[in-house]
Amino acid sequence: MPETPNAPRGIQSIEVGGQLLRALAHRGRPMALKDLAREAGMAPAKAHPYLVSFGKLGLIAQDAASGRYGLGPLAMELGLISLQQFDPLRLATPLLPALAAQVGHTVAIAVWGNRGPTIVRVEEAPSAVHVNMRHGTVMSMRGTASGLLFAAHLPPARLREVLAQEPHGGLRTLDAAFSAQLATVRSEGLSRVVDGAVPGVSAMAAPVFDLHGDLVLSLAAIGPNATFDTRLDGPLARALIACAAQVSRQLGGADLSDAPV
Repeated sequence: MPETPNAPRGIQSIEVGGQLLRALAHRGRPMALKDLAREAGMAPAKAHPYLVSFGKLGLIAQDAASGRYGLGPLAMELGLISLQQFDPLRLATPLLPALAAQVGHTVAIAVWGNRGPTIVRVEEAPSAVHVNMRHGTVMSMRGTASGLLFAAHLPPARLREVLAQEPHGGLRTLDAAFSAQLATVRSEGLSRVVDGAVPGVSAMAAPVFDLHGDLVLSLAAIGPNATFDTRLDGPLARALIACAAQVSRQLGGADLSDAPV
């Protein structure tokens, strides 16, 4: 591949050998030498010395029984370090403008703060109908989509503590109706509220998970009941789930974009 003008000079042999690593990462499974070489666009005789060197570094490991090549311990270690360096908020924030334009409603990011789910990013709806959401707002655990989402993934003991601290009649025990509502959120993969914290307003939130399976943030849409699509299989739900799944994948979390809704 020709270099672009003024591009920094690199080491061509490393770039060529790197195609083997790209091929393994793309396939996601161990491969035989001939298949790996073909995928990387080189002859097996040319690929083999690279694989030997990568093996010495721990970037590639060869299975003794099958002879297939897979990613080695150093590659896995580098991958984990890379995942740890990703900031969920930094990854999700640039997606908000396009998401708001796609769904036609105000969208927001909520993270777990000192007092519960807290709005940290807001992108106003492209339409003339705006629903007021402010940075720093702490969302109710019972009456908001983001609150329900975090409640559904908190340990019960911790959830009781948070509920007890909420104003307007927080409860120390999880009543059967609320527990059933949280179970529904977990099974559906997102949360929905109609006439929750504000009459005439609906909201929906999708979860973003990290590589440990922990909920790290909520992607929520909010809008007036008259134009808000609360269907689980509607375009709004699909858009939220797809956007949340994109961030989850970057964090090494489970891909929920194909989850039943």
